[in-house]
Amino acid sequence: MQPLFQNPILPGFYPDPSICRVGDDYYLVTSTFEWYPGVPIFHSCDLVHWQQIGHILSRPSQLNLDAVAPSSGIFAATIRWHDGIFYVITTLSDHQHRRHNFIVTARDPVGEWSDPYVLENAPGIDPSLFFEGGRAWYCGNRTPQGEDHRNTSRREIWLQELDLTTMQLTGDVFVLWDGLSRGEAVPEAPHIYHVGDYYYLLIAEGGTFHEHCVTLARSQALTGTYEPCPLNPILTHRHLGYAAPIVAVGHADLVETQAGEWWMVVLGARPYGGYFYNLGRETWLLPCTWEEGWLLPSPGSGRVEFSYPYPALPSHPTPSLPACDHFDAETLAPCWNMLRTPRSEWYSLCARPGWLRIGVRPETLSEHVNPSFIGRRQQHTSFAARTKMDFVPDQQGTAAGIAVVQNDRFYLRCLCMQTADGAVVVRLIQRAHGEDALLAEVALSSYLGSIHWKIEAHGQAYRFFYALQPEGWLPIGNAVHGGFLSSTVAYGFTGVYIGVYATSHGNPSANHADYDWFEYTPT
Repeated sequence: MQPLFQNPILPGFYPDPSICRVGDDYYLVTSTFEWYPGVPIFHSCDLVHWQQIGHILSRPSQLNLDAVAPSSGIFAATIRWHDGIFYVITTLSDHQHRRHNFIVTARDPVGEWSDPYVLENAPGIDPSLFFEGGRAWYCGNRTPQGEDHRNTSRREIWLQELDLTTMQLTGDVFVLWDGLSRGEAVPEAPHIYHVGDYYYLLIAEGGTFHEHCVTLARSQALTGTYEPCPLNPILTHRHLGYAAPIVAVGHADLVETQAGEWWMVVLGARPYGGYFYNLGRETWLLPCTWEEGWLLPSPGSGRVEFSYPYPALPSHPTPSLPACDHFDAETLAPCWNMLRTPRSEWYSLCARPGWLRIGVRPETLSEHVNPSFIGRRQQHTSFAARTKMDFVPDQQGTAAGIAVVQNDRFYLRCLCMQTADGAVVVRLIQRAHGEDALLAEVALSSYLGSIHWKIEAHGQAYRFFYALQPEGWLPIGNAVHGGFLSSTVAYGFTGVYIGVYATSHGNPSANHADYDWFEYTPT
């Protein structure tokens, strides 16, 4: 029997996947919204095993996320390769709801990527690039000419040539298609492929939640006219209901292997414990075939499955990430992110070698700022995360510990802090719908400046523990139902992060918290 691989290929918050092949190598990028660094890039030789090799947007000069709201920032990116150069094109949506599209380039995807080339007169979101015959083309979505985007949900897919010398659009604009839904749901995420006698336009429709879908059109000329596929939508799970194990399927990209197979990467979410998907929208892989000139995703079932036979490629397993980060490197591992662009050096791996030091700063998780939070994605429905922290709260309001974060209005934080009477306590606080609630408080009468933290999740039950001696775990309150951390409640396009956090709650502070290691394991 042919061996099977397991989906999703990128578990956790990795939405809007885009993929390209260069020889025997495959590269994949996903969206990051308000999280920094932006746009993780992964490498694979077999489409199944992926290793993160960095971030596309890793410098403040490339990515200004100042004051962006949750689920704003970096929208869907597309990665393509042409004539020895990698191109990534994406949308930045800022705090004033302005959007601009830009391109960054690199000859080595592991190295530094260029500063952005901002495109003028390029409205809309989810841009893509198409190269053929020495020419480059920009494809995106926009509000139809003469209509106000604030008063209509209508969008259209449009095409214009890109001058690679000036990195600006040039020539005539061509409207290709307005999608299957005719204005009922935004057509977006367009990609163009030339296969045989046709140019194929693959897009997403239905919004990015339960009604999400993939649709297809084709034309014998790049600039149109495009005819819709009679099988549209060619991929969706919206008809499977809210009890389906995989939902919100859409936003696809295609790649042809060196063996001549076609594969699709697509986003989808896994509800658990109810219609909650705390892990966010994840990246899935499925085979495709062509039949009578049209694409058939997941032939035989027509839906995304949890497993498929491996691609006809040599298997290249990648090294697994260590369960425990001991903070011994000079830079943070690529799995770590922070909220918005850091504008000061508030964290360090050098101040105390072998430890991660974060400053206790006035900023908090409830503001649209860059707080002292460094986190990694929740990637499993059940997990355990542990860390050791050295911290002395030196005044009322200074606090440090751990947090489970969806956005500024929905998160859990478990902090060591000083009260008004000088006592040291641990507090577990839930923030839901923008309101804080104290769930538990434990007095630390024998606290000597060092504490261990643990978070355990068993499905939607999140439990917090502390220990003043290694493995001497004591519970902090009761289990918390984590459904409020899902975007089906909290709204938005992201998934849950788990990490370390410190704040002085608006007051000046020169204090800091040190973390010796951080361990994350599925259970």
